[in-house]
Amino acid sequence: MNVKIEESWRNVLAEEFTQPYFQRLTTFLKGEYATAAVYPPGPQIFHAFEACPFDQVKVVILGQDPYHGRGQAHGLAFSVAEGVRTPPSLVNVFKELYSDIPEITPAADGNLDRWAHQGVLLLNATLTVRAGTPGSHQKKGWEEFTDAVIRKISEQKEHVVFILWGAYAQKKGEVIDARKHLVLKAAHPSPYAADRGFFGSRPFSQTNAYLEKHSQEPINW
Repeated sequence: MNVKIEESWRNVLAEEFTQPYFQRLTTFLKGEYATAAVYPPGPQIFHAFEACPFDQVKVVILGQDPYHGRGQAHGLAFSVAEGVRTPPSLVNVFKELYSDIPEITPAADGNLDRWAHQGVLLLNATLTVRAGTPGSHQKKGWEEFTDAVIRKISEQKEHVVFILWGAYAQKKGEVIDARKHLVLKAAHPSPYAADRGFFGSRPFSQTNAYLEKHSQEPINW
């Protein structure tokens, strides 16, 4: 099956593309994109992998669903394209960042490609969604695929920081080997949960301290 994904990821995940679940997922997606509005646009489904090749991964931030509003999702968890209003969860992510590392220059927009190009894999558990219908592409095969992504990173790399916000991400992160990686857990940055342990969790400074400890370049958040 010809999946258009960055070459290093294609090599690491080659066995996934031949699995029956992935073939069923592909058939489902072809039908969805042909008959409904689905986000992100087809060419951006694997944008997180294009922006952050496997050998460059230093940090993984795990999301759940892509944004389901028009023009928002572009293939990176929590991120939106330039010119798109910053969603509430990302507003809270930035609030925590500027509290955690005060010298950071505030972002001009919500596009997190600048993080991805430094080795931050912004991975949603489900990579597509039907417009206006959150969760509509859950349990179609994406979760198995992204479980494999997390497992491959955990098994084949060392000293990666996994940032897991909320119960869903934390459960999905159970496959991570915490003996050779740093796993940071906190409440989700959603306005409904951020006051219950997200604010004050300081994931950005902790990530950079860990990377520097293991002789890696810190992220310019």
